[in-house]
Amino acid sequence: MATPTEASWVFNTVSALNDTLTTRHHSRDFVFAHGHFLRSRVMAVGFLFLLLSPPWLLIDALMLPPSVQRYTLAGRVVMMLGFAAVVWWAWRSEESIRRVRFSAGALIALPALFYALVLAVLPSGTNQALVGYGFIPFLLVAALSVFPFTLLESLLAGLLLQALLVFAQHVNGSWMTPAGLEAQWLLATLLIVALTANHFQLSLLLRLYRQATHDALTGLLNRGAMERRLAEIEREEARIGKQVPYALLMLDIDHFKRVNDTYGHSVGDKVLREFARLIALQVRAGDFVARYGGEEFVVVLLGADTESATDVAERIRQAVEGAMLFDHDGNPVPVTTSVGVACPEEPLGSEATLKIADDRLYHAKEGGRNRVCNG
Repeated sequence: MATPTEASWVFNTVSALNDTLTTRHHSRDFVFAHGHFLRSRVMAVGFLFLLLSPPWLLIDALMLPPSVQRYTLAGRVVMMLGFAAVVWWAWRSEESIRRVRFSAGALIALPALFYALVLAVLPSGTNQALVGYGFIPFLLVAALSVFPFTLLESLLAGLLLQALLVFAQHVNGSWMTPAGLEAQWLLATLLIVALTANHFQLSLLLRLYRQATHDALTGLLNRGAMERRLAEIEREEARIGKQVPYALLMLDIDHFKRVNDTYGHSVGDKVLREFARLIALQVRAGDFVARYGGEEFVVVLLGADTESATDVAERIRQAVEGAMLFDHDGNPVPVTTSVGVACPEEPLGSEATLKIADDRLYHAKEGGRNRVCNG
């Protein structure tokens, strides 16, 4: 039977692999942060490739037959222009994650396509010319480890490069020879190394992101992360010139100081964790939930109007009121919550919206607590 430590290690390993396999479980904010990190790598590597390309024209002149050079010269120029376009596109794509990801893919694809061009136009019997180009699939697989790609992204790129090597071996006659098998094995080994590097890079980014943006006690977003979410909404409103539909809930645990004073801070922490869990159960995956400070929490419901936001707030209130919480001796700990609802009908700015929700939370408490106030 596995020990608790072993079971925890297995769970953490599986969870980490699940996090790095695809972007499916990544939050919208992490996707944005990941895109910024990827963008900086794309710009750096793209600029490096651009600088190294012109000197390689000398290799083209020395290694390739004159009949081939007119094709490779055009291909080389197109590739250099492509590198410049990738760097420019990534630089201009700070707010567009899809463009950044496209730039990263293009950065790997451009040298691979150039090598395929060389293979396609090279006359038979001139295999020695490939001496200056045969390293390209290996270089590109190694370059995958520089980028924080997901495992599936790197695996797909690696398999395509493996296919490119197979094509090259059919051209130079080394397919299924000892030398060819050795090259295939080396490329596969480099791909495994690249996948391992991708896993650790992405795991580290996720861990640092979670430490910087999530509350350690409840696991919810912290105040700074929530304010950045609201700032994103403000930027989107400024871009489109109209209100982005959303509702904001501000929640407070009623008489939380009394819970701490009566049952102790460890029970108070338990109440906060359970309160956070109950909130998260009542909202959609794309909504934002944050511990705003102390016993105060904020929920942003994207696309919600006042009526639907009030329904969510009421469900949270009922779930908290009906929750069975106990202290360390098994005694029940009664907990309720008050909720203020704000649903701006025109761009107000996050501070104004928070102020409205906070005022309505105050009115809910003044009205007797354990209630929702939406106006």
